[in-house]
Amino acid sequence: MSLFSKLYDQVMQWSRHKYAVYWLALVSFTESSCFLIPPDVMLAPMTLAKPEKAWFYAGLTTASSVLGGLLGYVIGMTAFQFIEPWLVSLGYIDAYYLAEQWFAQWGFWAIFLAGFTPIPYKIFTIASGVAGMALVPFIIGSSIGRGIRFFLVAGLMRWGGVRLEAVLRTWIDRIGWAMVILLITGYLIFA
Repeated sequence: MSLFSKLYDQVMQWSRHKYAVYWLALVSFTESSCFLIPPDVMLAPMTLAKPEKAWFYAGLTTASSVLGGLLGYVIGMTAFQFIEPWLVSLGYIDAYYLAEQWFAQWGFWAIFLAGFTPIPYKIFTIASGVAGMALVPFIIGSSIGRGIRFFLVAGLMRWGGVRLEAVLRTWIDRIGWAMVILLITGYLIFA
């Protein structure tokens, strides 16, 4: 069944669209404060499609993400009581409490590490605003953490280039179905 290869082809087509850069910036900005889809989902195929623009895409993603993180910081600082039910409904409240603990223990290092942890970055941006983290360390930690993540993704895609794109196209259905099986198995084991 070629469900994932059709999806892969569609994503690669979108990544070459003339407005893809704007969408990448928008997704990167909104993911840092409210949106659910990480920018890596766009950054990776866009870099595969145009490896020569890898560093530009990584820089744009980093800058947009940090700016979006500032929005999350402001939300946490001024409107946490309004978004707390949203965090609960999405199942992020435990991640939020973990982020709070990290801020209490490590401060700057918490936001730095948040740039590439599996816990959604938006949780950390909001928690840093609630905790009243100093703005300059927040910006520096976010810039370094997010930059490392996005430049690493772009660098790997650039390094793989056309060769990686062809390999992924060949294996995408097997990889996709293996991920579905792993997710279902994980859910059955841990649910």
